[in-house]
Amino acid sequence: MITELIKLLQFEFMRNALIAGLLVSIACGIIGTFVVVNRIVFISGGIAHAAYGGIGMGYFFQFNPVVGAIAFSVFSALGMGLVYRKTQQRADTIIGVMWAIGMAIGIIFIDLTPGYKVDLMSYLFGSILTVPQSDLILMLILNILIGLMVFLFYKELVAISFDPVFAETRNLPVDQLYLMLIVAIALTVVMVMKVVGLILVIALLTIPAAISGQFVKDLKQMMVLSSSLGMIFTTLGLGISYFFNLTSGATIILVAGLAYLVSLSLKMILKHSVNF
Repeated sequence: MITELIKLLQFEFMRNALIAGLLVSIACGIIGTFVVVNRIVFISGGIAHAAYGGIGMGYFFQFNPVVGAIAFSVFSALGMGLVYRKTQQRADTIIGVMWAIGMAIGIIFIDLTPGYKVDLMSYLFGSILTVPQSDLILMLILNILIGLMVFLFYKELVAISFDPVFAETRNLPVDQLYLMLIVAIALTVVMVMKVVGLILVIALLTIPAAISGQFVKDLKQMMVLSSSLGMIFTTLGLGISYFFNLTSGATIILVAGLAYLVSLSLKMILKHSVNF
């Protein structure tokens, strides 16, 4: 199988797919760690599905749907972030409503758009084999922006993640930092969208980080391990989907999900052996 995969690298679409998987894994490893630590998976799901509204508007107004997804996801992220910070007891309801409205807007605009939407399903379920070089450049830029954000504000992000009350007493702009993190999640969602689709984006954003969190506690180590696991999952899932003619996005997530179940079992075995 490995030999066959190496032969496939002569094709541009396969090289693009592998590069896309690597770029997405780095972003998910970094941002997914903060998502898991802050326990804001639901917000991530809301952003992912609300982004569909921007895709629909992109088709209707005839501009790049990815640009629409970025704008809509960032706008939705800021709204959800403000709601979560100010009214946490009602946040799940309001985020759920925004989630539904974003999807509805996208569907309505797509219904109003004449003609057949050829690659529409790729935004829902992913199409890593059709990622063009232009999208790879966009992914690289978003990766650089995310990396710079974490590099410049790492200590502050750690502070608001583990003890926001203490962060406030240290006069840190907690609300602004939190919204910056939410926007980074939105940008990551748009990256993952072309690989596994909006429906499965939560899994790739959280599963590698969740596995890492079971074995390491240092945040930097979690990011490195999460990114590495993401690369393994996307590469292995891509190979399996190609040889067995399966949907690439779903296969990648299935590989990640099985790995999570194995890690849970391994964690229980290790814990049991230590007790003895």
